[in-house]
Amino acid sequence: MGGERMGRAAAALVLAIVPGFGTIDGGGQHREHERITRAAVACRTAAEHGAACFAPRSMDQLAGHERKFGGVGSPDSTEISDPAAHCDDADYLAGGYPRTRDQATAALLRCVDHLRGRFTEAVRAAGGVLDDDGRIIDAQVDLGTDCELSPKAEPRAKCKALEAFGRALHGAQDFYSHSNWSDEADPDRQPGADNPPGLDLPAPSAVLDLRGTGKPTVPGELSTGCFVLDDSIPGTGACANRITHAALNKDNGIVDPDTGDTTDPTTPRGIVRTNFAKAVTGAIVETRHQWEELQAALKQTYGAKEGALIACALTHDDPAECRAQNSTTVRRVLAGSGILLAGLGIGVYQRRRSRR
Repeated sequence: MGGERMGRAAAALVLAIVPGFGTIDGGGQHREHERITRAAVACRTAAEHGAACFAPRSMDQLAGHERKFGGVGSPDSTEISDPAAHCDDADYLAGGYPRTRDQATAALLRCVDHLRGRFTEAVRAAGGVLDDDGRIIDAQVDLGTDCELSPKAEPRAKCKALEAFGRALHGAQDFYSHSNWSDEADPDRQPGADNPPGLDLPAPSAVLDLRGTGKPTVPGELSTGCFVLDDSIPGTGACANRITHAALNKDNGIVDPDTGDTTDPTTPRGIVRTNFAKAVTGAIVETRHQWEELQAALKQTYGAKEGALIACALTHDDPAECRAQNSTTVRRVLAGSGILLAGLGIGVYQRRRSRR
């Protein structure tokens, strides 16, 4: 099947199955994942490109553009039915509920473990943008053509890293839409499976410790929604008598990709008070936090200077800008150490990195 036909098929599937913030325009979706990601980490002006934000072409690969899913939308192409990729099926309600707190927590931890795996995958793939002497490999960061998402083989390390990181961000963003972490119950209705309590908590969430390896603490009333193809209120099939995705999600509405401002929520939980806005704000804050965490992980894995250079290569469209910044940084470090620079061809020792 050709790429365009595969894109149409994937879009049709997303229209039929909507388990998270949207990745397309249509069927109630407004590319919410893309817009959230842009609001969180896109550079606004050319002058910002030296900061820790993504330049336009690199942003397109992470967030998606036009009919392209991008890294953050890729789970809706290949992992649409995997609850762990979207933090689904971790539902719980105190008092005679058909699932225990331990069962719900186990489902949520499967999501955390899945996202940790994607985060780690991004760190490993990102190392491939440098050679063994710590220099950017042009072919590994070239964006002359859009990144190809799975299941196609993508040879560029930058593309692999952005896809893996995007997949981690997708689930982290869905956590705020699919759970009651940041929202409130409808005060005008009786509490129950169709109106579970809201925790009204801020982001970032300690549950989404993607750099960690330990078991995060899960609040006793934290719940996400049970999801089946026939997503409804009340639940049917495996979701009968349970909190459903339909009852709890805050997936759809308009998100300004520059400011993160929200309008026009459409889901039952999203239209309650400011629930949609809270879910989007939580997702934006979490996305920024995870990007900071990824930069820290790159420095921890490859060394401070190389890690910063890798992060620069991921965010910049032109690797020459990163080489210039790296050269300036090296000169400042050496000058501060009292080393004479004039006329030297600087050969700085670079640690060898083990990569998969």
